[in-house]
Amino acid sequence: MSSIVTTSETDKESVVHNEKVGLSYNAKLETLAELDEAAVVLQNAGHVEYSVEEDRRILRLVDLWVLTPMCIVYFLQQMDKSAVSYSAVFGIVNETHLVGTQYSWLASIVYVAQLVFQPLSSFALVKFPVGKWVSFNLFCWGTVVACTGAAKTFNGLITARFFLGVFEATLAPSFIAITQMWWRRREQTYRTIAWNCSNAFASILGPLLSFGIGHIHNGIQPYQGIFIFMGCLTVAVTPLILFMLPDSPTSAKFLSKGNDRVIAIERLRSNNMGTENKIWKWYQFREAMMDVKTWGWALLLFLVSCPSGGIAAFGGLIVKGFVQDPFKTILFQMPFGGLQVLTIILTAWLTNRFKLRYPVIAFTALFPIAGAVCLWKLPRSNIGGLLGAYYVTSIYGCLQPLLYSWSNLNAAGHTKKVTTTAVLFVAQCVGNIVGPQVYKTSEAPFYHTGLTVDLSMWAALVIVTLLMGAYLSYLNKKQEQRRIAAGRPGPVPDTSIMTLEAAETYKASCTLANEPNGAIAENAHAFEDLTDFQNMDFIYVL
Repeated sequence: MSSIVTTSETDKESVVHNEKVGLSYNAKLETLAELDEAAVVLQNAGHVEYSVEEDRRILRLVDLWVLTPMCIVYFLQQMDKSAVSYSAVFGIVNETHLVGTQYSWLASIVYVAQLVFQPLSSFALVKFPVGKWVSFNLFCWGTVVACTGAAKTFNGLITARFFLGVFEATLAPSFIAITQMWWRRREQTYRTIAWNCSNAFASILGPLLSFGIGHIHNGIQPYQGIFIFMGCLTVAVTPLILFMLPDSPTSAKFLSKGNDRVIAIERLRSNNMGTENKIWKWYQFREAMMDVKTWGWALLLFLVSCPSGGIAAFGGLIVKGFVQDPFKTILFQMPFGGLQVLTIILTAWLTNRFKLRYPVIAFTALFPIAGAVCLWKLPRSNIGGLLGAYYVTSIYGCLQPLLYSWSNLNAAGHTKKVTTTAVLFVAQCVGNIVGPQVYKTSEAPFYHTGLTVDLSMWAALVIVTLLMGAYLSYLNKKQEQRRIAAGRPGPVPDTSIMTLEAAETYKASCTLANEPNGAIAENAHAFEDLTDFQNMDFIYVL
């Protein structure tokens, strides 16, 4: 059982934490309002004791009430965004008289809208309750997708797709912010992978639904039925998401029992990332814009999203080029999504098993390179070989969630985190705009220009990933030097990426004599809303 105590006595079998947040570290922290919101809860709590079993119980609650709606929403988002790709197999190009690059622009315009509205979305993440903000946008884009079924011309389609991008712009940045505020850094990898797996599951179920809808003949075209069904499904699910998805650990209703809220917050201390703060801090914004990491992540996201955007829009047409039958083409998309699920789970396990991200990402990028080369070289008569190459290329799907996870583990300070995420998604939007444009309909079914660009992007990704790993290692050396200069141990383990048992074993071995009231020496400033540059306890994840 957990308890709030005011004495310095501790139970050897419990996790004991000092929740008193010191304010002396940063002179800019002049008022309580400038602290992370979690600090307000912790300052009145005293000391909290809780066991590993209670820690796991809280984690299960968080997974149920936070991760479940996240997975549902991300699944619906991918289904709605991919509807245009499924409709392409069922003749949207001919039925709406699209010519030239107009179909490519139906894919790109979503990301143009996201690019334009990304700054507003990032500001909204600081000012608005994130759960309600996500629910509002979910309802709006579901309505837009359903209305897309009424469009019969390029102008109508591109207008609807633009507004889809407007309302979807906030989703991935919101989910990164939610992941950072609810889970330890080790846990964040698996949770980021979980909601990204929903994308891959959508790639399995979406073609199956489209296959069924394509057989319906009730006075509307199959492509119209696809849009109407998927949009109405999203709108219908919105009330459930509004009910389940909380705004933050400090206000979540499912944490109202006993000390659950305090434990849910305190277990995040080793992250040194805080939860959230509703004050926009311009010095953190400037630091993010001057941080080399920010632009390194942005480049990596661009290199991943450019091929992803092209294949997402033209994957069905690539397969149709050597399969011909539209119903078989749709069904052949299902293994593509299944392979993405398997590789996402496997690579996530590898990153946590070895506690390294950059070697896994660099190695995984070699597979889509091999698949794209085979798509280029194999003759059209070798249908089995071409399908195999297409499926090997699908492994690129795990790169984006791995980069999401890696980047959001390496920034702190709420405004800085939100700003960094915004820059990442601007770069991702640019990549998704460019990606479909390099696939030229005049080059069907070979798409040599698109495949050439994709190959160059993945090759560059390998190089930049290795450089980013080296830079983060350099930053950790600098943090060690700062701690040594302050009279503290330099190299210290990162307990936020350890298992619970390993973290407790380490904490039990720490010498606490130099800290008042028996407090753990590290992570004293975890909830002061400091950036990773300000907080010498912050450890970068390689």
